[in-house]
Amino acid sequence: MKRIVSNTSPIINLACIGQLDILRRLYGTILIPQAVYDEIVRPDLNEPGSSEVRHSTWIQVHAISNRHLVEALKLELDPGEAEAIACALEIKADWLLLDERLGRTVAHRMGVRHIGLLGILIEAKRQGVIATIKPMLDELKTKAGFWIAPPLYARVLEAAGETIGFLN
Repeated sequence: MKRIVSNTSPIINLACIGQLDILRRLYGTILIPQAVYDEIVRPDLNEPGSSEVRHSTWIQVHAISNRHLVEALKLELDPGEAEAIACALEIKADWLLLDERLGRTVAHRMGVRHIGLLGILIEAKRQGVIATIKPMLDELKTKAGFWIAPPLYARVLEAAGETIGFLN
């Protein structure tokens, strides 16, 4: 089984459109560091995915050992991204699920393989976990406020073998 670490964004965005189970179906167990757990399961916010993360058996919190690395990463990144990258390095993750551009840049610089939400959806389609991507992209835009530039939207649909139709 692959070792997968997730940052906050993929979990919240998939939960927002009722599709969090895609991660379980694709990867099995997902590890998140404490900072990511804290960002999602905040009693004052009621974030999408909060209940699922709190009660899930397949999303597990991993305690980071290398706190020095986390503190160094926090000079550039928010706590969740810093801990997610440190966690991925610590467990030698196969993938880090991460959307934020700066976080992806730092992960790349540190040799951490990463994939964003759109790549996850393409992989889910290729593996038969989902039938189509377009409705999910549209829901991500409307329900989750996930911004997708029109050229990227078109490239994702093309990569998934779907027609573009009208861009929303």
